[in-house]
Amino acid sequence: MPQQPGMIRPDLQALPQIKDRMTFLYLEHCTLGRQDGAITVTDEQGVVHIPAAAISVLLLGPGTRVTHRAMELMGDTGVGIVWVGEHGVRYYAHGRPLTTRSNLLIKQAQLVSNTRKHLTVVRKMYQLRFPQEDVSRLTMQQLRGREGSRVRNVYRKAAKETGVVWNGRMYRPDDFAAGDAVNQALSAAHACLYGLANAVIVALGCAPGLGFVHVGHERSFVYDIADLYKAEITIPIAFQVAAQLPEDLPVVVRRRVRDAMVEHHILERMVHDIRWLFASEEEPPEQLETVYLWDNQVGTVANGINYYDEKEEDEISSSSP
Repeated sequence: MPQQPGMIRPDLQALPQIKDRMTFLYLEHCTLGRQDGAITVTDEQGVVHIPAAAISVLLLGPGTRVTHRAMELMGDTGVGIVWVGEHGVRYYAHGRPLTTRSNLLIKQAQLVSNTRKHLTVVRKMYQLRFPQEDVSRLTMQQLRGREGSRVRNVYRKAAKETGVVWNGRMYRPDDFAAGDAVNQALSAAHACLYGLANAVIVALGCAPGLGFVHVGHERSFVYDIADLYKAEITIPIAFQVAAQLPEDLPVVVRRRVRDAMVEHHILERMVHDIRWLFASEEEPPEQLETVYLWDNQVGTVANGINYYDEKEEDEISSSSP
């Protein structure tokens, strides 16, 4: 069967790094297809071509249909796919990593599995929140208390500046309309942030489920990373939009969050912060050989080699009964 045009899998080395991509695009009531290296978006107004390698994550709303070829392209180019409800509060899927190496994943597993190292990463996360303070000796209980106080003050400040009445956070993913305007805005804004965080984490080859502050959920690490930027991005925007009471609040929130992510370089900062949290140097250039065999004495040995040793086998055979 002849190969269809545009079916060649892109070389990962030739793809833009996640930090160099656009943040996200939201689409609804359309059909996604593929033409060569572009995603085609078709609706009643026509067709738009989107270069797949330039996107970090697509938020797909109601009425969205995706062809198999489009999913293949998005998977090969590491595009995060987020199927969301009418107001964008759920996450369902993601693309493949943009690296063939597992260095960061191994480091993440090592850090999350050791209590002392685990706490060190948590303290580094809180250090990003309190850059002027020394949190290196604080316990988890003390850190949670400090963070709770910080978030409460962020809400109070945003409410005071915008005049929005704040009665506390209420989040019901199955009943979006049950919340007041500011809670709806917060849910829509946070969904965008979660989608981007998940796309970055997966693109770097890390595990969304191996969190440090949050644990036990398939996206624990997503919530860890997203929380680093809420006070700066999503909370202020949610209160500002809620104060304006636009006709289509979720749409306005998504656009404001998208623009703020670009302005504050959130995507690039996520990449940098994750590497810093794991104390990892910049990854070396991708090599042709990225699969190794584990060795308990030297760490790793080359893959694809037959390590048969005739002399050693003779010694084993002679010692057998």
